[in-house]
Amino acid sequence: MAFPASSLDLNLNLALAPKIEPKMEPLEVESGIGPISQSTNPSGTGRNLLSIVPANDFSYPLQQLSHYTDEEALFAEYYRLARLFMASYSERISASAAGDTSAASAVTSIVAAPSPNSAQAPTMASSAVIVTKKRKARSSEMVRVSSLSEHDQIYFRDLVRRARITFESLRVLIIRDEVRGEGMGVFGRRSRADLKAAAFMTNRGLWLNRDKRIIGSIPGIFVGDIYFFRMELCVIGLHGQVQAGIDYVPGSRSSSGEPIATSIIVSGGYEDDDDSGDVLIYTGHGGRDRNLHKMCTSQKLEGGNLALERSMKYGIEIRVVRGVKFDQSPTGRVYVYDGLYKVVDCWLDVGKSGFGVYKYKLIRIEGQEEMGTAMLKLAVGLRTNSLSVRSSGFFSKDISRGRENFPISLYNDLDDDQDPLHYEYLARPIYPSAIQDKFHGEGTGGCECKTNCSVDCYCATLNGGEFAYDGSGVLVRGKPLIYECGTACQCPPTCPNRVSQKGIRQCLEVFRSKETGWGVRSIDLIRAGSFICEFSGLVLTKQQTELLSQAGESLVYPNRFPGRWTEWGDISDVFQDYLPPRYPYLPELSFSIDVSRARNVACYLSHSCSPNVFVQFVLYDHYNVSYPHCMVFAMENIPPLRELSIDYGVVDEWVGKLTL
Repeated sequence: MAFPASSLDLNLNLALAPKIEPKMEPLEVESGIGPISQSTNPSGTGRNLLSIVPANDFSYPLQQLSHYTDEEALFAEYYRLARLFMASYSERISASAAGDTSAASAVTSIVAAPSPNSAQAPTMASSAVIVTKKRKARSSEMVRVSSLSEHDQIYFRDLVRRARITFESLRVLIIRDEVRGEGMGVFGRRSRADLKAAAFMTNRGLWLNRDKRIIGSIPGIFVGDIYFFRMELCVIGLHGQVQAGIDYVPGSRSSSGEPIATSIIVSGGYEDDDDSGDVLIYTGHGGRDRNLHKMCTSQKLEGGNLALERSMKYGIEIRVVRGVKFDQSPTGRVYVYDGLYKVVDCWLDVGKSGFGVYKYKLIRIEGQEEMGTAMLKLAVGLRTNSLSVRSSGFFSKDISRGRENFPISLYNDLDDDQDPLHYEYLARPIYPSAIQDKFHGEGTGGCECKTNCSVDCYCATLNGGEFAYDGSGVLVRGKPLIYECGTACQCPPTCPNRVSQKGIRQCLEVFRSKETGWGVRSIDLIRAGSFICEFSGLVLTKQQTELLSQAGESLVYPNRFPGRWTEWGDISDVFQDYLPPRYPYLPELSFSIDVSRARNVACYLSHSCSPNVFVQFVLYDHYNVSYPHCMVFAMENIPPLRELSIDYGVVDEWVGKLTL
């Protein structure tokens, strides 16, 4: 990403202004997380994509600092978990040596490589003990990212996505373990799975951007990206403080002895904040009562407060993350990256509680993507009264004509093209009758559960002994094939193993785009691992496919979708012996879906080599494994109004037909 030509000079030794240091800055402690070992540079040049600006005065040996910081509480929790698990593990091993096999079996579990006949999800194993290591501080070397090629941008985006998938996969598995009574925490106490997941990644050195302090935009992180857990911000390096709202390079570790702020979190924690979007009045930290969230003493110009003042002097861009209340988040809040701001003013003021507070005026830098929080507000308006928000461009409020659970709008403010209205809308694919006859074939009896299915029911056996979804319908990890409870099952419609068959859960929109022709976006926030839609049309056999492909019809070939389902739930970076599930078995697919005359919203998904959705094969209404449903799931948290993209593998002519 190109940066504004502001000729920023980070060589603080050349600063003419006197150093402001009313008090010694509190020492900062960092976690024992080394830089992630990255794969070969995608550009093939061997160059360092992080260019240091300037190249002098900022590379210093890492220092061992004392243990007094805002992160202390988090790492104390890390150590507590490690000690508890080590004690529990030792007891179980001792019990095993004494012949108590039941105790020993409780620790043989994240099973690194599932057996060929089992798709059991990994559970926390003895090899996964959180081993505490000597912590070393984050690097104080400040760098700015040079302009990246498209290939480099894809590389870094995939790097960030992989780290986030690892974090979320570990978090979900830890929760599942605790539900089963095999977790590492204290039984009967609800532990912080996000902290544990971060601890596992800490131990493996998987936190990103720890080897350098990036000033400005971070490669692979987009304006508008949404996070459900604050620990995610630390894992990817967007904001390095677990609790503090200001992240900065301490003065004790900079060349001039002056601190430099790099990012802030705005979450409404201070009563004197004034946020109008592009202009932000941010209150410094300190002086607040932890319980009442009100000021109880005056703030001082030190630590992060001084760092923001120094960043104003040197024109350093500040990354701004906003915390927003969101009912569907596990924490009741989401964190939205809103882009880069400049500190333009700083002053000491009397706050609402009568104490002195430092205030900073930040103005958003022009030329960036729209703020993520602004898009959230726009989406709310579109859901309640779309015409009042966008008075023109709507060609249809619902191209599905009521066939979907939620309306699929058609929006085009570029030209008069209304092509999606010319096709019959199919909410479900139409299979040949010979395929449907397979329903009553072998192995299709269905479960006999009277309430929600349990892990020992028939459908769980079909799935290798575990269900694919958690209690909220989020995919835990991808599989070659998923058996959902079908019409032959006796479990109720509320069964957690009935997800994709229920249809669309978000308000989607087909829209006209200059870049992709027709595209799809959601009016709602889509959580990673959530079902979105399925590819629908007329399902053709192999023979029919060969005939119609020669006639130039628009066909979707399921066998061409890359196996990106293997990425969802992949924890091989933490457990090197981990292998993706190989069961339930999926044969080579030879059918196609004809979307020449009848189709649905999925057919307008644009192609990308770095997609945010993927295909997961599912069976529920018939059991012919050669003709599964092509269900689309989210690979990351997708903000409202961000285009959905999928990897079609081989980009054939039909993709062009759909997007033109």
